[in-house]
Amino acid sequence: MALSAQNVRDPQRIVVAERSSLQCELLAKALSAEREFQIVGTASDSQQTLRLLRHLEPGIAVVSADLQDGAGAGLEVIAQIRARNWPIRSVVLLDRSDRKSVVKAFRSGARGVFFRAQPYEMLPKCLRTIHRGQVWVSTQDMNYLLEALADPLSLHLVDDRGRTLLTSQESKVAQLATEGLSNRGIAAKLGLSEHTVKNYMFRVFEKTGVSNRVALVRYTMSCREQSHGAESVSEGSAVLHNMFDSRD
Repeated sequence: MALSAQNVRDPQRIVVAERSSLQCELLAKALSAEREFQIVGTASDSQQTLRLLRHLEPGIAVVSADLQDGAGAGLEVIAQIRARNWPIRSVVLLDRSDRKSVVKAFRSGARGVFFRAQPYEMLPKCLRTIHRGQVWVSTQDMNYLLEALADPLSLHLVDDRGRTLLTSQESKVAQLATEGLSNRGIAAKLGLSEHTVKNYMFRVFEKTGVSNRVALVRYTMSCREQSHGAESVSEGSAVLHNMFDSRD
């Protein structure tokens, strides 16, 4: 793990998280050749990456979807960035371009995806686009997102015996939570008080056995994949919420 002694927020400061130390060093060295980028840290697992992001506050995080601690660990890092409202723009490195991978990356909170088969020269262009506050997405990948939006899936969670876990109102609250809405946003959407929404969220967590929203998203994605083989719960609306969220 490499750290910079400087800890001054700069939108062009970059943290790189790859699957191995060698891959980290190779990518960091290549990006360092670009004068507008400063690589302030590298990591190979999710916990190291989160520590770097918290302490160094870079403007951009370049994160592999898979890290040393498991497949999808990088997407969990991206989801944590969003859940904690850190002002960091994220780019996910993917092995291939397919609907499932692209939708999952944007659903996690990515501002762009970059595929390993693409020429390296495209990566600095991707980072410059992200730095300007725009989204890096190809026409094909945008079509994946629009297809997901056109086919929204309802949230219907069941136990191992096929029994429905949540009441109708709990399902509505959980659905909006997985789409990224805050308690205040859910309350406004459903005409409820924030206190009531908090109570519903507590019951949802209790029934699903999770402790936070990020875990709830992962739980619903897992349930949906197991029962239907689809990518996630209400992918389309959550994807576009991530893409055009103005909080950063």
